[in-house]
Amino acid sequence: MTLKLTGLVKSYGDIRAVDDVALELSAGETLALLGPSGCGKSTLLRLVAGLERGDAGRIFWQNEDITAQTPQQRGFGLVFQDYALFPHLNVVKNIAFGLVEQGWPRDKRRQRVKELLDLVGLTGYEKRRVQALSGGEQQRVALARALAPKPHLLLLDEPLSNLDLALREGLKQELRKLLAELKISAIYVTHDQSEAFTIAERIAVMRCGQIMQVAARDQLYQRPRSLWVARFLGHQNLYAHTELKTAELPSEFSLAPFLLLRSELIKLSKGNTIASVKNHSQIGSLHKLKLYLPDYDITVHWEGFERDIPAELNKQLRVHIPNAAWLPLEDA
Repeated sequence: MTLKLTGLVKSYGDIRAVDDVALELSAGETLALLGPSGCGKSTLLRLVAGLERGDAGRIFWQNEDITAQTPQQRGFGLVFQDYALFPHLNVVKNIAFGLVEQGWPRDKRRQRVKELLDLVGLTGYEKRRVQALSGGEQQRVALARALAPKPHLLLLDEPLSNLDLALREGLKQELRKLLAELKISAIYVTHDQSEAFTIAERIAVMRCGQIMQVAARDQLYQRPRSLWVARFLGHQNLYAHTELKTAELPSEFSLAPFLLLRSELIKLSKGNTIASVKNHSQIGSLHKLKLYLPDYDITVHWEGFERDIPAELNKQLRVHIPNAAWLPLEDA
């Protein structure tokens, strides 16, 4: 592993912002730290950057213990949500700042800045003052400045949170493409699930300073481990085992305290389970059904497209629920 965290702890008074975190990052991988505000994501990132000192735990970079190293010694690139650009410097001087600090020769600085301006789409903006740039342009400058010294690891703390929705949509796609092209290791902090699932290959979900689950983005949504993670990711069909009629449930789920029913695996107009249609709504091409299943005594939310529903949607229909549609959840 390129980066390895073991037993990291950071407290502020009685508040444990980072609570015994262990995490690993592979070379060239982008990992998202995803969670609600105040869960410890940014604190964990600052510990990795060296901007904060932990109360316990170790940080390893390529098998070297860097726990006691300063941010400058670690050589990681940082991009903050407020950009942290120098208002008295123009675009070129902002991007070249770290190169000047590291003593790069002038000709190499010019070449590197030219490469980065082209990379982030700001060629022609060299002499502009950063205060005259849009939010999206400022974020591109901040990214180019972080990348300029060719850092070992790129750390991004809510980099798109200050931008409007339309701009975020475009920039997150660009970021995904850029990070893939650069093959640089990166940790991306966000509370926005869409950003995490778009930009990162793996996602670590945080709650109250702890890592609740780490998984590849597709696996995380399809197989959340706990009730809390499932709720956080927006799953609706969540049931306590005690509220279900269990006669129809697969026997291997008999001890699970909670269950998730993955509605995308339910097939309409097939199978032997009766469903009553309680509500049918449509948003654009997406159809939403609320179904009551008397065999289980539960209400199920289902979403799909016109091709997935019967031509005549009556008050009752048959559905097929494969065993794979049920997922046991931990009580956490």
